[in-house]
This record gives sequence, structure tokens and C-alpha cells, in this order.
Amino acid sequence: MSMKHDKPLGRVAYVNARVIDPASNLDIHGGVLCEGETITDIGPGYAKAGGHYGEAEVVDCKGACLVPGLVDMRVQIREPGEEHKGTLKSAGEAAAQGGVTSLVSLPNTTPVTDDMSVVEFVARRARLLGLSKVYPYGAITKGLKGSDMAEMGMLAESGAVAFTDGIHAVASAKVMRKALTYARNYDLLLVQHAEEPSLAEGGCMNAGDLAIRMGLPGIPTVAETIMVARDVRLAEDTGGRLHFAHISTAESIDIIRRAKERGVRVTCDTAPPYFSLNELAVGDYRTFAKLSPPLRGEEDRQAIIEGIKDGTIDVIASDHAPEDEDSKRLPFAQAAFGGVGLETLLAITLELYHNKHMSLLECLKTVTCNPAKIVGLPAGRLEKGAAADFCIFDPDRGWKIDADQLASKSKNSPFDGRLAQGRCLRTVIDGRTVFEF
Repeated sequence: MSMKHDKPLGRVAYVNARVIDPASNLDIHGGVLCEGETITDIGPGYAKAGGHYGEAEVVDCKGACLVPGLVDMRVQIREPGEEHKGTLKSAGEAAAQGGVTSLVSLPNTTPVTDDMSVVEFVARRARLLGLSKVYPYGAITKGLKGSDMAEMGMLAESGAVAFTDGIHAVASAKVMRKALTYARNYDLLLVQHAEEPSLAEGGCMNAGDLAIRMGLPGIPTVAETIMVARDVRLAEDTGGRLHFAHISTAESIDIIRRAKERGVRVTCDTAPPYFSLNELAVGDYRTFAKLSPPLRGEEDRQAIIEGIKDGTIDVIASDHAPEDEDSKRLPFAQAAFGGVGLETLLAITLELYHNKHMSLLECLKTVTCNPAKIVGLPAGRLEKGAAADFCIFDPDRGWKIDADQLASKSKNSPFDGRLAQGRCLRTVIDGRTVFEF
């Protein structure tokens, strides 16, 4: 496997592929023609590996799937401020290996992304690296402290694509209502970490019988559902656009499903751990499985799958949260929350396809066109004239996830040791191959 930084190529034909574009429900045997940084043609005319395609360089995809580059709308990069945990470069390399060509970075950096200079720094640094495209979130409140609103209008003008207080909930209903009202006037999207802080305070895993047996303080499911219910009402009252991050409970899905039926402008995502793991993964006080929100019970896990299947859950995001070894090799209650997920996003999402919960096309919508549409990114679809951002993967290729082999600077994967099916073989960004397996 290799990371590449080739200069933009002339004309390249990617042929003999299963071309899937979830945005247009395209699923054909064919290929894609690129001219420099742009897609110039898509169709069945590129089906033959040995065909003649003019002066184009030919890349034989050998029947693998060619899909839009994945769009990950929830990533903690750690730069600026905590480069020992992760950097724009390490996140970009991890993303490329996972087929992620566009990602949105949370604002909980040091300094916080509540200032135009930080927004511009992140965007400029990512462009210079030439890896996955990075779009920054702006903060809803100054310093992520939950009291005074950040200058969302100015941050949007500087390049912030949406607004969130990251791993912190906007706890004050008054502040959240004010932010939603302001955001509505400029058609900005707010993203909420749905967890009532006073109910979650001091907890480190899902509240219930297992937490009691392990002697660990729990975080009840109601900590999430109370916040979801409150903010749905605020969104309904103000007409603002609201997105809930990493939903983990059955009741939250029910509330969001009913809100959508009433026409409330609300969307949500979940992360792979919440449909592929449950609280038993904590096992022998395994800190790699200490996540925020915590892994829930089996009934909640099954409800998350149903929520993805029926479209209540719009997006699957990696919730990539790198933590250094010193932060994880602590007693469970003291260890940091979070797991890396850029490189495992595709493979774990494909479990929904392999387990026959969804078609491949439906499965891929959750990690391509759906997040791109919600955040408003020029990504997540294959079309003539669009940037040549795509990934080529083998949905059936088996591998064992080994945290030590991940490109991410931090190795705290909740899926360490898990057998996976589906591997990214090549990632192309702006016509350049940036990763090849």
C-alpha cells in the first residue's frame, strides 16, 4: 500500500469498473474518463479492460466498485493545538486510505475555530497538503463555552460550512434558541452533540446492569433523548436547520422520525460503533471502546440499524476522535472518550450491505451524497464537470483491522482485531491518485 502525490494527470480512463453513483441511482458496468482534475465522461463505453480510449492512460479497475469519494461530516483533526494526537497530514492520509475525499473538521482545536483566522488556517493548510479536502465547522458559541454566540455570519463568509460546539452540547435552551433563530436568517446549519451535561456528568459507559456489575458510573439513554426532544421543539419553534450528531438510542430515533413527519428541518447521523457494537464491547474495561456517547444496549443497536434502513438516520459519519496512548492507557473511568474511524468507515458501513440490511447503493448514500447535501459540499457524486474525487474498492475483500497498522497518528480504534469485509484499493482526489493499496 502506498500514499502518492502525483502531479495532476492529463487524460485518464478508469475502465472495467462497477460504477455506482448513489446520488443518481446509477449502478452500471463501465468507467470514468478524467481530464486533469475533472470528470469529463461516465458510462458503459469504458467497460472493456483492453479497449482503445484514444490518448488516455488506462487504469483497469478489474471489476471493483468505483464510487464518489466518501464524505465524512464528523472528524476531530487535533491541529492546531494537539498535534501529538493527530494532524491535518495524518488525518488526510488516514482519510485517503479509507476512501474519504472530503471531511468536515470539528472546532474543538486550540485555539477554538470561533475566529476567522483559524477557519482560514485549516482550509489553507489542507489545500497545501493536497490530501483529502477539509472543510471546517465554526463554533456556535465563543470558546465552546455555551454562553455567548460566536460570529457565525462572519465565520460562514470565511469558509465555515456549518456550526457546532463539537463534543459539547449547547446546554442552554435560551442560547440554542437564539442560535437557531440567527442561523435561520442566514440558512446556516447547526449540529448538536445531543447529551444533557448534568445527566452525563461523571459517567463513563452506558447506564444499566452491566455498568452496575462493572462498578462504573453510567450515562443514561435519557441524557440523549431529553436533549433531542428539547432541540426538536426549538427547531420547530424557530424554523432553523438542525442536525443531531452520533445518535445512539432507540427513543432518539423515534423522536426524530416523528419530527421529520411533521416537517421539522431536522437531520441526524450515527457512527459505525453504534450499529456494529454494543456495551458488551467494553468487556474487560477496554478503553478503546470508551466512546461519547457510550456504546448502548443491544436493543438500541438494533434500533439504529432500523433507523438507517428507513432513512430516519441520514448519514453515517466516522466520529474520528484520535487520542494518544497516555490518554487511553488509564483506568476506564479516567481514560479519554473517543475512537479513530476514518480508515474503518467504509468497511464497517458495508456490514449493513453484507448482512442484507440494505442494498449497496442505499448503503453508500449514507457516506456520499447524503452528508454532502446536508452540509452543502460540492462532493459526494459522480457527474460530468465535477471534481475527479472518487474511490475504488472491493466490497468483498476481507481483512483484519489492526490498530497498529492504521495511518492515523493515534491508534485508538474500537474495531481493533475485528474481521472486516470491503477494502479501499485506490483513492483519487482532483484527478491525482493519493492512495493505492
